[in-house]
Amino acid sequence: MSYLRPSNIDGAKHSWAILALLVKRLRRAWPQVSITLRGDSGFCRHKMLGWCERNEVNYIVGLAKNPRLNQLSQPWTDQAKSQFEAQQHKQRLFTELHYKAGSWKRQRRVILKAEHMSQGSNPRYVVTNLTGDPQQLYEKVYCARGEMENRIKEQQLDLFADRTSCSLWWPNQFRLLLSTLAYTLMAAIRRIALRHTELAHATCCTIRLKLFKVGAVVIRNTRRVKLLLSSSYPCQALFHSVCQKLCPE
Repeated sequence: MSYLRPSNIDGAKHSWAILALLVKRLRRAWPQVSITLRGDSGFCRHKMLGWCERNEVNYIVGLAKNPRLNQLSQPWTDQAKSQFEAQQHKQRLFTELHYKAGSWKRQRRVILKAEHMSQGSNPRYVVTNLTGDPQQLYEKVYCARGEMENRIKEQQLDLFADRTSCSLWWPNQFRLLLSTLAYTLMAAIRRIALRHTELAHATCCTIRLKLFKVGAVVIRNTRRVKLLLSSSYPCQALFHSVCQKLCPE
């Protein structure tokens, strides 16, 4: 789903409503599916967390630093600092806290990563309703969002999702939808036609360069269209394989 919003509003505005639509659609297709919301601190809003708790959706979301959190984490950040001074290499300690922000109606579980390195202390906080070891949840579940962000950047940079330069809102929204459709098609080609090939994990930019941005002569008559590729085209075999998998008949 791609939703264009004005730049003068909260970055997370309407995000809980969009999440509600996505969860409804996913549960219609897979009624027993377990859903986990994973996001950075920009999505840490009380409406979002409260909606997840009321609708049995797991969440693990970054939480911005503040003086109260830093005060609660002081014993672990001090310990990490002492260990760094003794061993002279980066130290990381994980624990959990119970914290209630002013806008929250209840306390929530917060995972603390107390990190100290040569540049100084770098505590990080994550709020979650998941159970399990704090370090495992932080490293294996929360940090995996980095791969998701790579996919978002792939659409923005390779498929022109950042080109919202029109003075009118609707043309920009339409351009964003076209970019999303293009990414969906590229992901399907990568999953269906490029599996077990050298481009199985390629970015959209690489796929465009090697399979789409290819010079050819097009001959069309009343019954067929012929594409005449150069005999020196280096990806001939791969191109032919992709065509066969997409159009097996």
